[in-house]
Order: sequence, then C-alpha cells, then structure tokens
Amino acid sequence: MTDTASLTLFNSLTRQIEPFQPVHPGEARVYTCGPTVYNYPHIGNMRAYVFADVLGRTLSHKGYALTHVINITDVGHLTDDADAGEDKMEKMARAQAQSIWDIAEHYTQAYWADIAALNIRPPAKWSIATHYVPQMIAFAEKIAPNHCYELESGLYFDVSTVSDYGRLARAVTEDGEGRIEAVEGKRNAADFAIWRKTPAGETRQMEWDSPWGRGAPGWHLECSVMSGDLLGFPFDIHTGGIDHREIHHPNEIAQNQAFCCTNGLDVPTNSGAKIWMHNNFLVERSGKMSKSSGEFLRLQLLIDKGYHPLSYRMMCLQAHYRSELEFSWENLSAALVRLKRMIMAADRLAEVAPGDARSPKLVPMLDAFDEAIGEDLNTAVALTALEDVLAAKKVDPAAKRAAAETMDAVLGLDLFGTNRANLRIRPKAAQVTEVEIEAVLARRKQARADKDFAASDALRDELSAQGVEVMDGDPLGWEWRLA
Repeated sequence: MTDTASLTLFNSLTRQIEPFQPVHPGEARVYTCGPTVYNYPHIGNMRAYVFADVLGRTLSHKGYALTHVINITDVGHLTDDADAGEDKMEKMARAQAQSIWDIAEHYTQAYWADIAALNIRPPAKWSIATHYVPQMIAFAEKIAPNHCYELESGLYFDVSTVSDYGRLARAVTEDGEGRIEAVEGKRNAADFAIWRKTPAGETRQMEWDSPWGRGAPGWHLECSVMSGDLLGFPFDIHTGGIDHREIHHPNEIAQNQAFCCTNGLDVPTNSGAKIWMHNNFLVERSGKMSKSSGEFLRLQLLIDKGYHPLSYRMMCLQAHYRSELEFSWENLSAALVRLKRMIMAADRLAEVAPGDARSPKLVPMLDAFDEAIGEDLNTAVALTALEDVLAAKKVDPAAKRAAAETMDAVLGLDLFGTNRANLRIRPKAAQVTEVEIEAVLARRKQARADKDFAASDALRDELSAQGVEVMDGDPLGWEWRLA
C-alpha cells in the first residue's frame, strides 16, 4: 500500500487540507449523497458523481479496500430542500399522472444510464431510501427523547441540543438559516423535521405508520440512517455538492451527534464522518442548469448535439473539484478535442500488451501523477502527466501502455476502451448520413488530387449546406464534423 501521507484531502468541516488516515486500517469507507429521482439529473448534478468517482478511484489507487455507498432518494425531499413545500416525488407523480413508484424507477434507471455513460464505477451499494424506513423510525425513536419535539405537522429536531450546530456551513445567524421557511411552533428557526405527518384529509402515495403518526421521513434523516447502517459511525468520508454544505449536511451531522454522542465538532469524527468533501458548482450563464427551465442541460442533450459523454468527464477533470467550472459549448468542444488526441495516442498502443510501467524515463511522470492526484485530487495536473506519458518518445511501448493504464484507472477516461469512431456522434438533428458524407468526401479528395479546386469547393459547399463542416488540414485526422 502507498504511504497514507501521500494522500491529502480538503475537509470542509475543518476548512483544512488533511492527510487521509482511515478509521479502519487498510480500508476506505465513503458515502455520497445521491439523487432525488423525481426528474433527470442535469450535468451540474453529475459533476458531483464524477468527483466522487475520482475520489474512489484514487483511494483504490492508493491501495485501500474501498466501500462506497451512494443513496437513491425516492421519498421525503421537499421542493425547497428545507421544511416547506411539497415532496418532490409526490409532486412529479401528480404532474405526470403516474405511480410514484414508476416515477422513481424511471428516473433511477435514467440516472444509472448517465453513470455508465460517464464511466463512473458503480458503488459497492446503492441504498434506496424506502428500503430503510423501519431503520429510520428506530433511529428517530432513539434520539427523540433528548433531541426532538412534536408539533402537529410532525417530529422536529431541536438544534440547540447539540454542540456546534452549523459549523460545516459557517452560516449560522441569530435569525437562523435563510433558506429555511418558518414553521409555526418551532423552537429555533433552524430546527428541522425528522418525520412529517400526513395532513388530515390527505393521502400520500408513500406513507408509513410511526409513533408520531402516519407520514414519511425527512430527507436529512435518510442519509444519517443509511450511512450509519452500511458504513458504521464514524466512517471515513462523506461527499456531496457544495449546495448540501449549507443545510442538508449540517442537519445530518446534528442527527449523527445525537445518535452517537452529544460532543462538539472539534473532534471531526463526532460528526459521523471523519472528512466532509464538497465539489463546487458547474456554472452555466444562460440559466439552463435549472430543471425548471424546460430543456435543461442533461447528459442526453449533449449527446444529441454530437458530444460524446466522456468529453464532459474530461471537462470536469480539467478543473479542480473545489473550483467553480463554467460550462459552454466552446469549453466542451475543446475538451472533446483533447480527449480525441489522447485516444489517438492510446490507439497506437492498442496491439501492445502492458509491461512494467516504471521505465526510467516514465518514473518522473508517474511520480508527478501520483503527487498531483494525492494533493487533494488535482486532476488538472494529473491529466498533463498522462499526456506526457502518451507523448513520450523512445520508450518501451509496453511500459508506456502500462503507465497510461495506471493513470487512466484513476481518471476514468477509458482511453483503451474507446476509439475514434466511438467518439464521433451524429447529432440528433442531422439529416445527412455518415455514408453520404464519406461518399462526398471521397469525391472531394479525388477532385483535390486532380487539382480541380472548383469541384472541390462545390462539394465542400454542398456539405456545408447540410450542416457538415469539413476540416482541411485537421491534425487529428477527423476530416469533418457535424456543425
């Protein structure tokens, strides 16, 4: 196993870079907040899972036995992420006049398809929230006497009963968290629902009997129960998007403190996890990141426009996970070109069996990669080290392939499982077929060979009228793309 000091990670709870020192020697236990399956995930959502995947791959690379859990939320998540509004699942089921179970199944499968398309490794366990309702009720029963109180609308957690509430968010004020809408009878503005009773006269599609009445668990309760049940408290790392850092994760932490102890967060393990990690936002200036915008930016839209999903993974890797990343079609195109170059270099090693990666010329590149990925997952620098390996001259091809495979196992670009033809995706709106394009290009190539430049230009114009951009002199040898 690699020395644990060679992996340092930024802990959102302490706001410090820390060496990774596992709770259980030789193991790494990681929990990632998964999707609420009421709609398709947008590409900003998917950045969180690319980040968590790189983290898991890095832990495996460093020699740890990884247990990674990602949850599927199919109940309890309200429309404003706090204590007001409708359950997102119930609202979508009504809007589409479908069973909530069918809604959950459809969007779970869509999410898993995106996971596969982005070459994200499946976790050891997908935990489905509705499978854990009995454990959620038992958890709530344990903490209720000392930490909760009941209102007509349900069971609420009193945040004043635990030390350091809100330290993760660093956003606590006398008025409480601004995104939490007031609920009549709450002792503190930041108090949150553990269990929501079904209002009199209403019927939910998903509801269960509990000591506090028939209803459903709160969103925050679900993750505490599933992470503790599957990984044990304390576990090593809890990940999620930066939007979870303000409400959802502080509330999880409060529940974990109540369940395990009532001690303060100067000891990070009292939070339930030793390290809390958050990826920053993907920023899109046109406003199409929101699911309320109609044709929002989901992975399938990128594919429909002719972009291979791994080009989006490449775009994510080019920025540090804690930095904001701006999405634009230009940035995505640049990421696709970079991916093409790397796959073409890998393709030249396709017939070579991997050998010993630590060829003297490659050792500095391997060490640079290991150092970069070990310094809080610096994928931008790690990518450069991989490109240096692929470009290295006068190196044993078997060693070169082995070194590239070692690096790609962490970055997950599938360089040796993808080829140029796979990356060329025909946009959904395109009418011309690839066979027709290639036939015209062959005629144009002959016209250029015959120095009949008028015919060559006419054929180029013919393709341009059909949305095909011919790229003369393209150093990548791709010759054309559908504009």
